[in-house]
Amino acid sequence: MSHPNFKSVGWLLIHAARLHRFYLSEQLTDQGLYAGQEQVLRFLATVEQMSVGELARILQVRDPTVSKSVTRLSALGLVERIARAGDRRSVMIKLTPKGQALAESIEKSWTKVEDDLMKDFDEKDRRRLHKLLRRASKNLSKALGGDKGKFDAPDDTLEELPTKAHGHD
Repeated sequence: MSHPNFKSVGWLLIHAARLHRFYLSEQLTDQGLYAGQEQVLRFLATVEQMSVGELARILQVRDPTVSKSVTRLSALGLVERIARAGDRRSVMIKLTPKGQALAESIEKSWTKVEDDLMKDFDEKDRRRLHKLLRRASKNLSKALGGDKGKFDAPDDTLEELPTKAHGHD
């Protein structure tokens, strides 16, 4: 028996996103990370350092969400906080060498998931799907008032414990 909304684009999108997240979470569990934390590490690998606020805006989540994730990643020795010269209240974050190495491993996992996701898509279909998903996101953002910054996942999203199982929804 099929889900009653199996013909809905929204339901299919949610289902594909959940499978993507689950598949990636399986790989992250082996690396000691929770889903969402890889995004922090992946982005920090592209810059020397940045503030929590800047990172939150880029990841489109609230500052406390990133701050909580940074605290946990810091406890694992993956990121470090650096006080800004002249302003002790302002803190910058950057990857440690251990975090940089893990970010490289995460990139490989991300690429594997992406390759498996798009396995039987030709280049034209890949570009088309990318364009359609961007357009759908833009439409929903406009419908919600256009302020992406306020559409955050729950605060605990970056701390959910991924399950190591092989059955998918």
